[in-house]
Amino acid sequence: MERKIQTILIIEDDRFIGEMYVRSLRKNGYTVDWAVNGREGVAAALAKTYDLILLDVMLPEQQGTEVIAELRSNSEDKIPHSRVIVLTNFDQDDESRAAMQSKADAYLIKADITPSRLLEIISQLKPME
Repeated sequence: MERKIQTILIIEDDRFIGEMYVRSLRKNGYTVDWAVNGREGVAAALAKTYDLILLDVMLPEQQGTEVIAELRSNSEDKIPHSRVIVLTNFDQDDESRAAMQSKADAYLIKADITPSRLLEIISQLKPME
């Protein structure tokens, strides 16, 4: 049987958005953890294996760009079993966006993504082997 995404880590400091994602994902059967800043997010991602990490860009203590660089450097992937979706409302310059996109599995603009659309995208993702 084909494995599906089951465990998700949300790294998001906006309470409203974080709670909305958590509620929506849990209601649809996912196991969800939530970190509210970059440093917590890195610690959580390294402490447990997640099928998927939803990563905000604008975070306190450690930006999303720093989080993904720490988890997936050019020399080492510390989260080889995790997919990463970057979610942002922040319009980055092309160079920053390209750097994040090269390390992420998807890059989405929050304003364009409803919870139901996010669920649709997640349901189409295959877990890493």
